[in-house]
Amino acid sequence: MDSREQEPAPTQDTATQPTNSFDEEKARRGARLLLEAAGRDPDSTGLSDTWSRRVPEMLETLTEGSRSESKPVMRTFESETDGLIVKTGIPLQSMCEHHMLPFQGVAHVAYRPGEEMVGLSKLIRYVRWQSRQLTTQETLTRDIAVGLAEELDAHGVAVEVTATHMCEVMRGIETETETTTRERVGTIGEADRTQFRESIRRHAGGPSDR
Repeated sequence: MDSREQEPAPTQDTATQPTNSFDEEKARRGARLLLEAAGRDPDSTGLSDTWSRRVPEMLETLTEGSRSESKPVMRTFESETDGLIVKTGIPLQSMCEHHMLPFQGVAHVAYRPGEEMVGLSKLIRYVRWQSRQLTTQETLTRDIAVGLAEELDAHGVAVEVTATHMCEVMRGIETETETTTRERVGTIGEADRTQFRESIRRHAGGPSDR
């Protein structure tokens, strides 16, 4: 027998489909099954659009951060300062990968630019893009810090995220609390850390420790 007959040709799916692409058909099937698992008729009035359109569209939007083609263009320009640049109070909404429930809060970002800097609105867009994925708060905080350091070729980046998790509010302990995570990448000196902390305190309206 010709040995070539024993080697199956690669299928279209394994050969060309990106592993991080969004599969709308699987999302439809999954949403329909979840409705059935909850004892609801997915074809009833009011629910047919839920599994066939609304949930897939929602899930595609909320997982944009896992797809590079959705990343905002971080167009840079020549640095106008070598001092710390701080952006506080960036709204943040993401999805817990453990429970598939949202967590939301604010992100504070600071970076010391190298030769290039970026428009302030791009920091907001970048945080929003990174947040749109199934993740944990700890991982998201790290992804924002590392990603911005790479995108901007910055000397240093600091990120702080404070969020409330609906997996704690709606189930489990059923209590609303806040969780804070911090990450630093590169060179962020003590003076920079102090400036960052003071900026966050001013945003929150809290007293200074000086």
